[in-house]
Amino acid sequence: MHAQSTGFAEANGINLYYEIYGSGTPLVLIHGGGSSGSFDFSEIIPRLSGQYTLITIDLQNHGRSDHRYEAETFVQDARDIIAVMDHLEIGKASFFGFSNGASTVMQLAHLFPQRCEKIIAASGMSKREGMIDGFFEGMQQATLDHMPAYLQENFLKCTPDPVRLQNMFFRDSQRMIHFSDWADEVLQSIHAPALFISGDRDVIKPEHTAAMSRLVPDSRLLILPAGHGSYMMPDEQGKVDHLLIDSCVQFITRFLHT
Repeated sequence: MHAQSTGFAEANGINLYYEIYGSGTPLVLIHGGGSSGSFDFSEIIPRLSGQYTLITIDLQNHGRSDHRYEAETFVQDARDIIAVMDHLEIGKASFFGFSNGASTVMQLAHLFPQRCEKIIAASGMSKREGMIDGFFEGMQQATLDHMPAYLQENFLKCTPDPVRLQNMFFRDSQRMIHFSDWADEVLQSIHAPALFISGDRDVIKPEHTAAMSRLVPDSRLLILPAGHGSYMMPDEQGKVDHLLIDSCVQFITRFLHT
């Protein structure tokens, strides 16, 4: 599906790439680590563009956006998203974040409550114990060769620069290796209605997703029979479970409409 419009917005010293689809109330889509907006939400965009104005944003070091050569943080990503919203003159929106994008969306709802209508946090985390056993040990040993080929190919399609690909991988992996647990007050401070989603075979433990949802005063929880994101995108083998994704989208639209 082709975007209706694309562009770059200045965000705290760098330019971030965005795409806009559909019409209706704004829903901002935030991708996961190593990816880009239109890639992670390729199955979601055609299913929701008839009901919402969808805005995908490539975060720093990802997709077609500029790079920073300093540590990535979820707080910085949240501030960058707000800058893109300001550029687009969007005062308030709902947000749908996947994986690292979900963690970014939670920080955004914490830091900028006046800009959040509702949030969907899919396969995000707030504490190290929320990841499957061995995750962080594996990250410490990981090299660019361990990054899935489809993510490398997507990056180079967007930005054909191997040096920047290496920077993206380094910044993303270092953010995870050095991740520090959030205080419970971060989630307790979120007053926007929230929907937490994860798969029962996700890299996020389902019990962690449930624990996060219990901390947010007005939240709902959805655990699906899926791996990391296969409820909203192709799985690691490129297979698309249309029935599963359709079911997930039905829950999302019901949440956004009520």
